[in-house]
Amino acid sequence: MFHGQHFRITHVLDLTFVLAKNASNGEAKKLPIADLRPYEYQDGEAFVGEDLENIPDRDWREAQRRMEIIRPLLTVESTSREQVQIVADTARVNTATIYRWMKRYRTFGKVSALVPYPRGPKPNAVRLRPELTTIVEGVINDIYLNKRTLEKKVEKRAQPRKRSPRTVIKEVYRLCRNAGLEPPHPSTIRRWITRITAKDVMRGQRRGVVVEETYGEIRGKFPDAHWPLEVVQIDHTRVDIILVDDKERLPIGRPWITLAIDVFSRMVCGFYVSIDPPGNMATGLCLVKCILPKEAWLLELDVPGTWPVWGKMRTIHADNAGEFRGEMLKKACIEHHIDLTWRPVKKPRYGAHIERLLGTLHEDIHELDGSTYSNIEDRADYDPEKDSCMTLSEFEQWLAELIVNDYHQRIHGELKTTPLAKYEEGIFGTADRPGIGLPDRIMDESRLRLDLMPFETRTVQRHGIVWDGIEYYSDVLRKWIGAKDPENTARKRKFIVRRDPRDISVIYFFDPELKQYFEIPYRNIARPSISLWELRAIRRFLKEQGKEQVDEEMIFQARERMREIEEKARTKTKAARRKAQRKRGWEQAEKPKLEATVPEDEQVEEPSIHDIRPFDEIDEDWDNDL
Repeated sequence: MFHGQHFRITHVLDLTFVLAKNASNGEAKKLPIADLRPYEYQDGEAFVGEDLENIPDRDWREAQRRMEIIRPLLTVESTSREQVQIVADTARVNTATIYRWMKRYRTFGKVSALVPYPRGPKPNAVRLRPELTTIVEGVINDIYLNKRTLEKKVEKRAQPRKRSPRTVIKEVYRLCRNAGLEPPHPSTIRRWITRITAKDVMRGQRRGVVVEETYGEIRGKFPDAHWPLEVVQIDHTRVDIILVDDKERLPIGRPWITLAIDVFSRMVCGFYVSIDPPGNMATGLCLVKCILPKEAWLLELDVPGTWPVWGKMRTIHADNAGEFRGEMLKKACIEHHIDLTWRPVKKPRYGAHIERLLGTLHEDIHELDGSTYSNIEDRADYDPEKDSCMTLSEFEQWLAELIVNDYHQRIHGELKTTPLAKYEEGIFGTADRPGIGLPDRIMDESRLRLDLMPFETRTVQRHGIVWDGIEYYSDVLRKWIGAKDPENTARKRKFIVRRDPRDISVIYFFDPELKQYFEIPYRNIARPSISLWELRAIRRFLKEQGKEQVDEEMIFQARERMREIEEKARTKTKAARRKAQRKRGWEQAEKPKLEATVPEDEQVEEPSIHDIRPFDEIDEDWDNDL
């Protein structure tokens, strides 16, 4: 889509422009890639994105299974009927089913597009009474996944004595007969056994060596990627420079950088700078910067030049830090068909590319005023705080300038060319090898931001949703007040809500029927915006005063008292300036943009006579708020 019109791309000229034909009149035009948007399909069978945490595990596993089935067909430019037929026969489904799965995935580019819909009985599903389930699983664990009966070590590697499914069936029938239960059909037990992966069988039989060789990570040097965005490494580092706050230009401390690099070309895919130590949010924001186009970001930073890296990477390679192992990141990567892998513990060579880049950037940073250097001997009598002069936003601008107009243009010692030239080589190809082509643009940028944002599950009460003692409400929630769990009516239904820790004045509520998010503000919209970090500081402040039971009113009253204290101490201490700078940075942060629409059947109703109060009561409420 270009300015509301549908075009079909015919040629890719470079990383900035394409040739395209107007779908309505056939007119050819040269179009800037930065202004193109994905075509939105109007297919009646189009997938409506379910929140990742809302998808049952069984459906999520089925979606991944379907992905593995069609994966070989997605890696080739065109597929023949014969190729599809072979895959369909192997998977024991109709060719039309394979074509439908391929269409869904190519349309939406997400694994969740393959979630079974509408939901219903799964083919080949194994359903048993709880008593029979216990018996079958017990026999499989005790006999089929045998942990005790091993043959003698005749050869170098021990070979376990594998029990056949027939043995399992006989034992299940024996136990059912003793318990007076009707045993399941032998085919049902065999289907149950076939669901067990080969890896589980090997592990259950203590074939540790074979498991390691078959399923373990590759030993030795980390293999280079063969294409752009095939492997992206990500890591955090604390920068050797003292920054100053925006207002008083006084020192606030050293910032953190979360950085990602394309292993094939050594191009920087994106970065995120913050005063806060690294965590889930920094990782998510860095990946958002990596995947989304960067034209608007460079314009905001006032950095000339181009940064033509965008699109989903195939693999993210990270260290073993906790923020890289969270469930949010794992599910978001699966949803967007990104493999998430971790380097082996105490094997730094597996992260050599990102470590080398961080070292290169530190060399340039050491040339700046305010640098702390990495070696105390290099610092000598130099006082970095006295010479510090760069704010967080200025450092972000400087770093973007360094990456775009210096590092990307430098000859890389190992590549023997510049990272930008190497990236173009991988996209467009050379005389010796074809290129991979431009990556897909992202269809829904706001949804990507939300997928990489922390989440919780909450019930909807009459006063709305309560999260960390703060109430949120919107008319969107009206129909869900007191809703029961559809799977257990004795419990209240919990809904997925997400929030940006930098500004918790708004949360994002996922409507399970409309399959979309809605912004839910404070119930009391007169409350000021605060960050999650600020909320935790307020709670600590109240706890120090001996107040264990804290409500919303106490939180915001304490905030005002803390602001007064901080205002007086602002120019006196570095910690106070760091707090103020952190708040300014969070206020300027980009947030998901959602349409503030209310479903037609959930529009605000006319007030009844019981909702009307005397005007003097309203005045009194206003006075209390003021």
